[in-house]
Amino acid sequence: MAPARYKAVVDAFAFDIRSGRLPAGTRLPTHRQLAASEGIALVTASRVYAELEAMGLVSPEQGRGTFVRDRTLPPGHGIDQQSVAAGTIDLNFNYPLLPGQADMLRGALRELAASGDLEALLRYQPHRGRHRDRAIVAGYLRQSGLDVSAEQVLIVNGAQHGLATTIMATLQAGDVVAADALTYPGFKALARTLRLELAPLPVTQHGPDLDALDQLCARRPVRAVYTMPTLHNPLGWIMNAPARERLITIARRHGLLIIEDATYAYLAAVAPPPLAALAPDVTVYVSGLSKSVATGLRVGFVAAPASAVPAIERAIRVTTWNTPAITTAIACQWLADGTVGRLEALKRDDARTRQSIARDVLAGLPQIGHPSSYFTWLPLPEGARADRIATSLSRQRISVATAEPYAITTHTPQAIRLALGSADLPSLRATLGTVRQVVEADACL
Repeated sequence: MAPARYKAVVDAFAFDIRSGRLPAGTRLPTHRQLAASEGIALVTASRVYAELEAMGLVSPEQGRGTFVRDRTLPPGHGIDQQSVAAGTIDLNFNYPLLPGQADMLRGALRELAASGDLEALLRYQPHRGRHRDRAIVAGYLRQSGLDVSAEQVLIVNGAQHGLATTIMATLQAGDVVAADALTYPGFKALARTLRLELAPLPVTQHGPDLDALDQLCARRPVRAVYTMPTLHNPLGWIMNAPARERLITIARRHGLLIIEDATYAYLAAVAPPPLAALAPDVTVYVSGLSKSVATGLRVGFVAAPASAVPAIERAIRVTTWNTPAITTAIACQWLADGTVGRLEALKRDDARTRQSIARDVLAGLPQIGHPSSYFTWLPLPEGARADRIATSLSRQRISVATAEPYAITTHTPQAIRLALGSADLPSLRATLGTVRQVVEADACL
């Protein structure tokens, strides 16, 4: 049996089990039945089940057969399990913090408590934020090359909320949205919840395949394109200026809304202007402070065309009414006094240090990532399987992400994403060394 055919059978079972199509407790065909139905040798059928068992998806029971396991995914396989067991080193989710940030928060809380505006923070706020806060955000965005007015800005509860309200305001169930074949899992979850159809775009070394986007729009009624042009998650590339211009040309030709996710853009010291700066009439720009400041500071912002602002404001009203006034006040103070800018510069340096460690420890393995990114993409050697590696690492109390949460294609590549921003620096090198050992050992199985 050809290796590709063998892997296709394993992948088909794995997909059906993870998606719930084969629920826990399902009895699978006997080895002989599988061999007959797939037209494979009995020894190959046994190998398929052994592979699924190694991945933690099935469990053989003596005299009864092979059953789908009732299991909890190891941390890192899916976007829904974000808690990490005590003592586990997290290379799955990024929540980069720098020394002294807790003291910064203490100082901000003391300053807020002494302010004369404290009572106002106990009341409802305007749905899209107070005008003075939106003006501060607009000033911050102008420093990033996006010249917008306070009237175009909406303050939201983090970038994920910004994406959700943008979709609710501009798209409908059943709409087709083009996105990179490997994309942010949170957007996948939103699309599934709000019943959008994601159309995958092949990815190249420097960005999405724009020829494929143009051809897709000629064949299908695509309504929008979701993109991360600056510091793509998980691949880390930055779309160059000509590619940005061409994306905008395609969007205008086919009437697409561009949803620009700039969550990690702060890590790029040098980048072309945002898409929203080049095409403000067809682009909604979404970002936040979870990565540049702290994940617990759930403050984000949306910059939208004037025509889209009322609908996004209504979506904010029906989801959270308004952002928490206290955290918004702290965030805007830090935006205004330059604290956010200083943190961004320090985190760029921190990310470069961590990338350097990763490139050193993982030298010889194929790595994809930006030199100042908090994550790296690791395509696996021939024969290695991401599920098996993630399970093995979880037993050693290391959490990593497979490609599954990021892929919107039927075929999921064998790769893992390593978040570098959460582990403390002293343990990062040793942890990545363990990752390397497990990857190389798995490739030899």
